[in-house]
Amino acid sequence: MIINTGARTDIPAFFSDWLFNRLQAGFVCVRNPYYPEQVTRYRLKPDVVDGILFCTKNPRPLLPHLQELEDFGVYFFVTITPYGSDVEPQVPPVNQVIADFQKLSVALGREKVCWRYDPIYLSQFWTIDRHLAAFADMAKGLSGYTEECVISFIDLYEKTKRNFPEVRALSVGEQIELAKGLAKVGDTYHIAIKTCAETQDLRAYGIRQAGCITKSILEKACGITLKNMPYKPSRPSCGCCVSSHDIGAYNTCSHGCLYCYANENQKLVAKNIKQHNPLSPLLIGEITGADIVRDARQESYRDAQLMLF
Repeated sequence: MIINTGARTDIPAFFSDWLFNRLQAGFVCVRNPYYPEQVTRYRLKPDVVDGILFCTKNPRPLLPHLQELEDFGVYFFVTITPYGSDVEPQVPPVNQVIADFQKLSVALGREKVCWRYDPIYLSQFWTIDRHLAAFADMAKGLSGYTEECVISFIDLYEKTKRNFPEVRALSVGEQIELAKGLAKVGDTYHIAIKTCAETQDLRAYGIRQAGCITKSILEKACGITLKNMPYKPSRPSCGCCVSSHDIGAYNTCSHGCLYCYANENQKLVAKNIKQHNPLSPLLIGEITGADIVRDARQESYRDAQLMLF
């Protein structure tokens, strides 16, 4: 099975101590976000965990602990966007994240680290030309340290429109114009550009349409072969062919990004973080007598024969 640490919150950035405590303990508990009394317990052992996915805006807290991940297959998505503290209040400066991305790539190999440039939105300030200039600056710093960049266009959830009223989505024509420019930059710096969970097909403009994380990507990154892995896309347009289990919790990410889909508001985030205990099996709070705790059904999809590269 695959463990995910970044779909509901940014565990690497804010809860790395907790994560490594859970890896040392060999298990983690996850509260169902829709039925809070239901808790699932996952074993965190290499015999049942084929890989761990990290999706973060700040990999720095993990850098001193990479050796603790050696028994697991890992794959990193590092989101680097140029929006600034008015939109991403607690995200580190771009140059810092790029430098940390480079360190991560050198330590693990560039096939295990992917750049995410998302969400892409337009505003009076963030025009297509400004996006292309910022993207080119970043691509120059990341060239040679990654093989791919995943892009996606903003989804205007109700909470996003409420928290970020000045943002707007891209029209099809704008998506095409931007895709042409991004593909040209990618060619220049030898970074393949692809979309995931996007309905607009941009292949004619040099943008591949594929999943963020696919079976072949994971096999290459982890040096394994996988078989009989179930496919459970999170959305109809999702191209990912790897089913993962997230161990995070919504309304706990302190980056404060105005476009965030995982947080209702920062007041609720602050309230939840006060309940965080690095020694608890749960990311937020503790197991109580009212909780129904069940062990997850876990199995490895790893083939016995290792792949060689």
